[in-house]
Amino acid sequence: MKFTAFAGGASSRAATARLALLAGAATVALAPSVAFAQDAEAPADDTEVVEENVIVVTATKREQTLQETPISVSVTSGETLEQAQIRDVLDLQTVAPSLRVSQLQNSSSSTFIIRGFGNGDNNFGIEPSVGVFIDGVFRSRSASSLNDLANVQRIEVLNGPQSTLFGKNASAGVISVVTRAPQFQFGGSIEAGYGEFNDIRVKGDITGPITDTIAFALDGSYNKRDGYGRIVNLDEEVNDRNRYTARGQLLFEPSDSLRIRAIADYGKIDESCCVVSTLIAGPTAPAVFGVGGALSTDFFSYDTFLNQVPVNEVENYGGSIQGDLEFGALTLTSITAYRELKNFVDQDVDFTSADIVREVRDQKVETFTQELRITSDFDGPFNFLLGGFFFDETVTQDSALSTGAAARPFFTLLARAATRNPAFTFNGVEAGLGLPQNSIFSAGALTSEVYSMDNTSWSVFGTVDFEPVDGLVFTGGFNYTKDKKDFALQGTAFDELANINLVDAFITGATGGTVRTRQQFLGLPVLTQQALAAAATNPTVNPLLGLSAFQFQPPFLTIPNAVEDGKTRDDDLSYTLRVAYQFNDSINAYFSYATGFKASSINLSRDSRPAFGDFIPGPGRSTFLAPASPITNGGLNVANLTTGSRFAGPEEAEVWELGVKGQWDGLNVNLALFDQTLQGFQSFLFTGTGFQLNNAGEQSVKGIELDTRIQPSDGLVFTFAMTYLDPLFDSFTDSPVGDLSGLRPGGIPEFNIATSATYTHEFGDSGNRLITRVDYSHESNTDINNGLPTFNAALGNTQIFRREVNLVNASMTLALDSGLELGVWARNLLDDQYILTVFDGVAQSGTVSGYPSSPRTWGGLVRFKF
Repeated sequence: MKFTAFAGGASSRAATARLALLAGAATVALAPSVAFAQDAEAPADDTEVVEENVIVVTATKREQTLQETPISVSVTSGETLEQAQIRDVLDLQTVAPSLRVSQLQNSSSSTFIIRGFGNGDNNFGIEPSVGVFIDGVFRSRSASSLNDLANVQRIEVLNGPQSTLFGKNASAGVISVVTRAPQFQFGGSIEAGYGEFNDIRVKGDITGPITDTIAFALDGSYNKRDGYGRIVNLDEEVNDRNRYTARGQLLFEPSDSLRIRAIADYGKIDESCCVVSTLIAGPTAPAVFGVGGALSTDFFSYDTFLNQVPVNEVENYGGSIQGDLEFGALTLTSITAYRELKNFVDQDVDFTSADIVREVRDQKVETFTQELRITSDFDGPFNFLLGGFFFDETVTQDSALSTGAAARPFFTLLARAATRNPAFTFNGVEAGLGLPQNSIFSAGALTSEVYSMDNTSWSVFGTVDFEPVDGLVFTGGFNYTKDKKDFALQGTAFDELANINLVDAFITGATGGTVRTRQQFLGLPVLTQQALAAAATNPTVNPLLGLSAFQFQPPFLTIPNAVEDGKTRDDDLSYTLRVAYQFNDSINAYFSYATGFKASSINLSRDSRPAFGDFIPGPGRSTFLAPASPITNGGLNVANLTTGSRFAGPEEAEVWELGVKGQWDGLNVNLALFDQTLQGFQSFLFTGTGFQLNNAGEQSVKGIELDTRIQPSDGLVFTFAMTYLDPLFDSFTDSPVGDLSGLRPGGIPEFNIATSATYTHEFGDSGNRLITRVDYSHESNTDINNGLPTFNAALGNTQIFRREVNLVNASMTLALDSGLELGVWARNLLDDQYILTVFDGVAQSGTVSGYPSSPRTWGGLVRFKF
C-alpha cells in the first residue's frame, strides 16, 4: 500500500516513509478519539509496513500520533463517518462527547459548543467561539459548515482555546475537518442509498493522475428527503432535506520539495425547516384561535401550524490554494482562500396558522483569508512553528418584518382581554392619537432593515518546543491579534403606534398641543413639568400607558451617528505554556496553561440599541422626560428609544489542563482534567420579541474528558468516551432573566457519553467482511436554559424545562473483496424523544414553543470502491 498524499505540511514525496505511513493510518481510524490501523497490504518498494495502533493528527500543525499530541483532541475517521452514517457536523456530536451542536429555527441557524461554551447562531455579527476549519480554511459562520461531509479523511475536535495554533478566533475550541487529497493512483467510489421518508442519497468521488506531477480529485453528493414534519393546515411537509455539494481538486508536485493543492467547492441547501411545537399554550392562545388560527399542542407529533411554508436557501462556495515548500529541515506553508456565503430565510415567525408576523432575511458573507507559517523538523532539542494569519470579511444583511391580515384582529382580541373591554377597537386609539383609520397593525411592512459590517484582523502566532532530554518537552506559544470592525445599521419602523411615545402624547394632549418637543417641555415652569410628568406616568390618569405592550417594533436609531461611531478596535496577546513527558513507550503526560481570545461581536439586528450612558431613557421611554445624555443632548433620540447593546466586548479564555495518554496492546486510554474560564462570554438570547447581546461577567467549567478503546480480540473493538462538566456563572448580573451569578448555566449536561461496539467478521481468506456497529450517546438530564425572559420572569424564574438524551445508532455493512459494499443503518434506533430547545412565543406572552428531536430513521445503501 503506497500513500502519496497527506494534510498539514511537508511534501508527500520528500517526507519520511514513517510520516507518510502514519498519515495513511489515519484514514482507517475506527474510534472517535483513538484509531488503530488495519493490517497493511504488501508495501511498495519505497515504504515500510505500517505500524499498528497509530493515528496521525495535525492538531498542533505538525503531524504527530494521537498519543504524542499533548492536547485534548478527539478524532473521528472517515470510516467511522461512513459506518455511523454521520452526514454533517450536526451528527458529529454523537461520537464526540465534548462537542454539542444546537440547531434552531432553520437549516442555517446552528451553534457549535465545546465544553459548554459556544455562540453565534441567529446573528451574523457574532463570530462563533468554536472555530471551524476545513482543509485549513477558516469558516467564519456555522451556516458555511453544515452541508453534507464528502470525502472526509478525519475530523479533529480540539477542546479548549487554540489561538496559538490557528491564528483566528478559537476561544472555546476548534473543529478541524481534513479531506482526502488527490492521489497519483486511480481510484474512487460511488454510493447510492435509500431510507425512510424517501431519503435518497447519492455520492461519489474519483481521483487519479493527470501527469506524473499532477493529480486530480472530484467528489460530490446529493441528498433529498421528504419532511418528517407536517404543516397541518397547508398539508405540506417540513423538515425535509434538499442539498448537494460538488468539489474539484488539483495536486501539483513538480519536485520533491514543492507541493501545491488547489480546491474549489460549491454547496447548496434549499429546505423547509424546522418543526416548532407548543409546550405551553399561554393566555394568548384563545386569540390565535379567535382569528381562525391554530397552534400545535402535541409536542412530539411533528405536526405544526404555519401560514406559509418556510424557505431556507444557503449557497456556500469558494476556493483555496495551499502550497508547501520544503528547504532542509524547514517547511513553508501558505493557505490562501476566498469564500462566499449566501443565506436567505423567509418564514412565519409567530409559528401559528394565523397570518400575524413574517420575517425575511437576506444575508451575504464574503471572506478572504491568508495564512503563512513555517515549521521546523530539526534533530536537535529545539523546534518551532511561526505563522501569520490575515482575515478580511464583509457582511451585508437586508431584513424585514411584515404583519399579516390576522395581525390587527389578533392584537384587538389581546387588547380587549387586557382592558376587559369587549368593545375595544384600535379605531378609537387612532382617532385619539390622530392616526389614519385602520393603520395600526395593518397588513404590510412592519420593519425594513439594512446592516453591514467590515471586519479586518491579523495575527502573529507560534510555538517553540524545547526537548532537553529524550521524552521531556517544554512548549511555549503565543498569539498577538489586532481586530477592527466597522459596522452600519439602519432600520425603518412602519408601526404607527410604536412611533408614538405614550407619555409624551399625553403631555402634548394635556397642553392642548402646545408642547410637542423636549425643548418646549423644558421651557415650562418646573412645577408644571413635575405635575405633567406625574400625571403622564400614572396609569390611572394616563389611559394610553396600557397600549405600551403593543409597541413591538419602535423606531431605530441609525448607527454610526454623532455619538456612536460604529467601530470596535481590539488587540490581545494570548499564550500557551506546556510541559510534556513520555514516561515510556506506553505512557505520555502533559500539563498546560493556555489563554485564548475572541474579538468583539456586533449585534446586527433590529434589537441593536445604544449603551446606557450614551443614552439614558426617560420614564416610559419618554423623550420629554429623558435625562441629559450625549444622544439626547445631540437631538438624536427617536420615539420610544431605550438602551441595550450595539456590541459585546471580547471574550478572554483561560484553561489549566492535565492530561495522561496511555497505549498498550489492545487498550488505549486518554484522560484530561481541566479548569476553564471565559471572561466576558458573549451571551445572545431571544427575549420573545427580540434578541439581547451582552457579556456575561465570567463563566467557568471544571471537567474531565476520558477516551478509551479496547480491542479484546481480532475484529472486536469497544470505545467509551465521556465528558464530565461542572460549569458555573461566576458573575452574570445583567442576564435577560436576572442575576445568574453563582448558578449553573443551563444547557450544559453534567455527563456526556459516547460509546460504541464494532465487530468485523472475516470470511476466511476471501477478503470479504461483515462489519456491525452499534453506538450509544447520552446527555444527562439537565435544564435546557436558565429560564425564559417572558415566561419564567412571570413565574419567578421557576418551571425550567429539562432534557435528557439517549440515542442508539446501528449499522451493518457487507464489504466484499471486489469493492462492492451493501449496508443497512438506523439512527435513533429506539426513537428517543427529547426537547432540543425552548423559546418564548413570539408576541404571545405566556406561551412556550420549542423544537422536538428527530424521529427514528433507517435506510440501506450500495457502495462500490475502486
